[in-house]
Formats: sequence, structure tokens, C-alpha cells
Amino acid sequence: MSKPILEIERLNAWFGAHHVLKDISLTAESQQITALIGPSGCGKSTFIRCLNRLHEVVPEAAVSGSVKLSGTDIYGPGVDPVMIRRRVGMVFQKPNPFPTMSVYDNVAAGLRLSGTRRRAVLDERVEQTLRQAALWDEVKEMLHKSGASLSGGQQQRLCIARALAVEPEVLLLDEPCSALDPIATAKIEELLLTLKKTYSVLIVTHNMQQAARVSDFTGFFLLGELVEFGETGQIFTNPKDRRTEDYITGRFG
Repeated sequence: MSKPILEIERLNAWFGAHHVLKDISLTAESQQITALIGPSGCGKSTFIRCLNRLHEVVPEAAVSGSVKLSGTDIYGPGVDPVMIRRRVGMVFQKPNPFPTMSVYDNVAAGLRLSGTRRRAVLDERVEQTLRQAALWDEVKEMLHKSGASLSGGQQQRLCIARALAVEPEVLLLDEPCSALDPIATAKIEELLLTLKKTYSVLIVTHNMQQAARVSDFTGFFLLGELVEFGETGQIFTNPKDRRTEDYITGRFG
């Protein structure tokens, strides 16, 4: 059995008076893909934003509970949120490469911010990361073109490469394929299955077929609560909670 990478206990989150997440507890295993499913507005995106302390940048946002990353409570005293965001990378729903930067500079941005300046080191890491993101062969002749000039699917893989460049332990993806066509979606899914050999992945998805295809574990969120969490095969074929079954079979949501 793999070791836990994230241990979440009694996590609550608010936007002002609005209680968005209610007592969420789950453990994400190392080098596994964990899918989070549930209807819109159920708290999935807020949940993963709490895992790299992005939630707190929103005015009037608040969090309580414990999130341990490799045993360290990321909300503990003296913990630097910037360091947490390096260790827990994030890829958003809409591909968002830095539009004024080249493909190369998009990938190198995080490395430069963390103090890497030597060109040879940057060159090596940019190529390595673009290969990891299954993008190198498509962009190696256009590294100095704008990242925004790529197709939607390529832009999303560029954003994945940008997140991987600083060598995070965990990769969070918030609906990474919702803006992509089926061919680009298949490439991202194939990429995730490769990446889990090195990284731990949590993916928010509305696409239940996608969750079933790529994930090892699945959590079903409803109205800010984690209704059920378990191995993906069990969740999809033999859910313990009637609400999970109703959602998976399309009776609501």
C-alpha cells in the first residue's frame, strides 16, 4: 500500500458567512489519482484550493481543520503558503498560459522565481518538463513563440508543464478538460496516467466516465459534504450511499 501524501481532517471552509465545506476528512495516497465528483456548487473546487492555501487569498475566506502534506500541517504556525504552493501545483479549468510569455518562459517562470538563473539548467529543465507533459515534440521548434499561440489542448499541457517545472509533490487539476475537445481530453488523460508514476494527482471532474477511466480513488461531494470516498471501482459499481448511486446513475445533478 502506498503512503498517504495528504491527510485531511475536519476541514471546513467559508466565504464570509457562507459555509462552503463541512467537516471534510479524507486521505489521498501517494502516486495515485484521486477524482472528486459531484454537481456544480458542491464545494469540489473550494476543497482543492484549500489544499495549496489558494482559498485564503479570496477576501473574507476562512478555513479550519487540518491538512497534512507528507505529515506537515500546511496551516500550522510559521508555514509559508508560497512554499506550499510550490509543493502542491495547480492547473485550472481554462488553460491560462502567461500570454505575454513564450512557451519556454511559461515553463521557466517558476524556476526563475525560485532563484534558478543558469541558462543550461533552465534549458534542461524546460525540455525535461515539456517531455513529461507530452508536449516537447509538438513545440520544440516554437519555444520562443507565445504560449497563447498554441491550441487549447497544447495550452493545457503547457500549464501542466509549468506546474511540474518546480517539482511539486502533488498536482491539483480543476476540471482540466472541460474546455477541450475529445482528442485533447484523451491526451490529458493519457498524460495523467503517466504522471502518477511520479506525482500524486487530485482531479476535479464533472465527467464521470473520466473519473472512472483515470482515477484510483473517488470522492463524491454534495452540498459541501463528502458523502462517500473509496476505491473508484467500488464507488462506481457498489456505492454505499444511495445519494452516490443516484448521482452516478444520472437521477440528479
